Amino acid sequence: MAPAEVDEAHDVHCRLDELLAERGLTLTRLAELVGVSVVNLSVLKNDRARAIRFSTLQAICRTLECEIGDLLVLRRADAAGSASGAAPTR
Repeated sequence: MAPAEVDEAHDVHCRLDELLAERGLTLTRLAELVGVSVVNLSVLKNDRARAIRFSTLQAICRTLECEIGDLLVLRRADAAGSASGAAPTR
């Protein structure tokens, strides 16, 4: 099966920083609770992840008491072609 084509007009953004701040948790503490390395969570948090296991996604959402859509949002690229400043689409 061929990999899915990337739609350059969209960007998946991880809201992990915001969710951790709202809950008063650190990335290190979340890593302990979820059983995932701090490095892997950091990659996700900084929007550098290319993939995530469903089991990891479920564990993060269970621990943070959130929905997947609260953690990962799709944002559209702005007119200049960069999604870096675009607001998340919900």
